[in-house]
Amino acid sequence: MKRIVLTGLGIFCAAALFGQAAEIGTPDATTMEDGLPQQRLSEVSVDKFEMEGLWHSAISSDTGYSFSRLFDGGPHSKPPVEGEAELNIPDVKVLGTRVDFLRRGYTSLYITASRPIPVEGIVKTVSIWVAGRNYNHKLNLLIQDFYGRNFEIYMGKLNFQGWKKLTAAIPPQQEVGMNGVVQQNYHYSNISGLRIVGFRIDCDPMEAYGAYYVYMDDLRAITDLFTENMRDPDDPVDDW
Repeated sequence: MKRIVLTGLGIFCAAALFGQAAEIGTPDATTMEDGLPQQRLSEVSVDKFEMEGLWHSAISSDTGYSFSRLFDGGPHSKPPVEGEAELNIPDVKVLGTRVDFLRRGYTSLYITASRPIPVEGIVKTVSIWVAGRNYNHKLNLLIQDFYGRNFEIYMGKLNFQGWKKLTAAIPPQQEVGMNGVVQQNYHYSNISGLRIVGFRIDCDPMEAYGAYYVYMDDLRAITDLFTENMRDPDDPVDDW
């Protein structure tokens, strides 16, 4: 009898954990509280790198020089963003960056947008496809929060061949609303989200020599759009 009770309890706990994981990791998931939805997750396209001149690269002139441009191509295994198929949005280019090192040492390559790109909602994750040429360089995501404060989030090493999707989880803001990556102020329900500044590649000094090439494509985010969907259309906007 005890064995049956414990087995049933184990199945119940496993089902609960599986349901929670599916809810967090699946776009368009909705959580419920008191019978009302409290979260609506959606995957959104931030930039497909289709327009020349929107992204720039820079490196310290003491250690090398760099430039960026668009190329035809991209990862064929990436799934489309839900709802974009019928919009006929171009997606044939990738952003390529070349670095020529003048000397070996500790240095960083910055790949940044012309202006920070806003992402609405409460952003949970940011992902990008990268071809890193199997170097030990490290990729970091650069963002600004609700108050314009700068943060960097580690995304992973570029020590792989071909295309790979790298994802960074955005740390949740503290309950007091002032610490951490703040994406929302409870005084203003019509403003939320963060801004993506770009990326920083920290170069391994043992491999920072010669020419280095890196390619990027399909910048996306998974964001909670519950607040945006529940905004009062009659609420005045504080922009005067």
